[in-house]
Amino acid sequence: MKIAILEDDLAQAAQMVQAVEKMGYGCTHYSSGKELMSALRDPDMFDLLILDWELPEITGKDVLTWVRNNIGYSLPVLFLTSRTSEEDLVEAIEAGADDYLVKPYTAQVLRVRMLSLLRRANPSDIDNTMIEVGPYVIDTRLRSVRLHNEPVSLAPKEFDLAVLFFRNMGRLFSRDALSASIWNREIPATSRTLDTHLSNVRQKLQIRPENGLRIVSSYALGYRLETVAEPSAADAQAQPGQTRANGTT
Repeated sequence: MKIAILEDDLAQAAQMVQAVEKMGYGCTHYSSGKELMSALRDPDMFDLLILDWELPEITGKDVLTWVRNNIGYSLPVLFLTSRTSEEDLVEAIEAGADDYLVKPYTAQVLRVRMLSLLRRANPSDIDNTMIEVGPYVIDTRLRSVRLHNEPVSLAPKEFDLAVLFFRNMGRLFSRDALSASIWNREIPATSRTLDTHLSNVRQKLQIRPENGLRIVSSYALGYRLETVAEPSAADAQAQPGQTRANGTT
């Protein structure tokens, strides 16, 4: 696997290169969008792109648009930004980013997001039967779930939702993507079907920082299941299912 990083801040770039190489991947850093686009004349040169948004001359979004127009959507792109408004993040996803990461971020979060995108691009590497994440064990053949070695009962669609999230740790799913994947149809925005199933999965599986996971949600952007390094004071005080101002539940 080889990763390309577009970042004009040399200190941040050095940290990213170190984190990527520590994962055992090859890594090439570019300071300008023109240099990266020149390298991408060979579309098979990289397995993943990490693009910073704010760059002089050619922005990361310009490079992203060029990639989608000239290479297509087979090459996964992780977008880096210091912007936090929903409008900006929606703009990045609509421009073709597969995922985004808001600065500042930790090496652990960068690693999880990268692994998620690489697994999506290389599905043959995924064990299609057993999924093990922290205290959770999911057997897709038996359609069973265990938490701390105790069985958890889920309704069929709840189980399908859980498998989708656990197989794609760190991946952002829009409401439309979840509806199409689980129900094979579009669910109206006024319907509570998706919200009810998500709430049931969260509560029954006790998805909270104490178990190493959380669901981050935004009505405009979608939902992602991600790991939590350690519970923060705010997480410890939050009740299951409670939504805080930052969109984490």
